[in-house]
Amino acid sequence: MNNNDIRKATIAVLVDNEPGVLARVIGLFSGRGYNIDSLTVSEVDSAAHYSRITVVTRGTEMIITQIKAQLGRLVPVHKVSDLSAEGPHVERELALVKVASTGEKRVEALRIADIFRARAVDSTIDSFVFEITGSSEKLSAFIDLMRPLGLADVSRTGVVAISRGPKAI
Repeated sequence: MNNNDIRKATIAVLVDNEPGVLARVIGLFSGRGYNIDSLTVSEVDSAAHYSRITVVTRGTEMIITQIKAQLGRLVPVHKVSDLSAEGPHVERELALVKVASTGEKRVEALRIADIFRARAVDSTIDSFVFEITGSSEKLSAFIDLMRPLGLADVSRTGVVAISRGPKAI
């Protein structure tokens, strides 16, 4: 298998919002040795009791096709969409980034945060907590720049994604 054949897939799964569904989806991945790069889940329709699971994974086209087919066969799954293959889509992630520094490093952290459009949501005499949203690559770049400035902690949400245009899952 050539590394060029491996692609990233952002898969949206509409499921019943009931106990055990997430465990079954995760079990499908772990039982077959597939890695999950990112996983988010939340209720999206309280009246119909639907949740949306967004999974980011990597594999060959054959593996991604197999993952989608196996997800589609799970009983509480209503729809599976490979957003990365089906056309234009929007992906975002949120991170809270704590930077503990003083003096020039503190000023530099604020300057970089401004460039990245990160927002200080908490501030003490010796630390900031920044909120930043964007692509996973943007968040990783911001976090890497904060390391030498006193990066203390990071919490990331994982990717959420939705197709562009009128098409819906």
